[in-house]
Amino acid sequence: MNKKYIIKEAKEFDRLIKKGYCIKNYNFLIFYEENKFPYNKYGISVPKKIGKAHIRNKLKRKIRAILRNYKKSFSKNYNCIIIIRNSCLTLTYQELSNSLEKLLTKIK
Repeated sequence: MNKKYIIKEAKEFDRLIKKGYCIKNYNFLIFYEENKFPYNKYGISVPKKIGKAHIRNKLKRKIRAILRNYKKSFSKNYNCIIIIRNSCLTLTYQELSNSLEKLLTKIK
């Protein structure tokens, strides 16, 4: 994913979590709000209780690949914070992809 599509600042994460809208399912929690850019921006967070660093990094790489392949164009552009839950450890890539895409299509 290109740097301009990534949210990295802790202030931005905190602001989105406090003031953004929330949708969730058993695998993910997504906070979002509209942005003024002509593209979507994403931030990915994996809690330490999920596992060691190499496990958390592997999950983040999978989510980035899903977002890269997800070419759904929204009518509006959003900032999204994706928080991964424990249940993602046992899922395959295809199951992760289906679960995340269902949540992203709910954002309107």
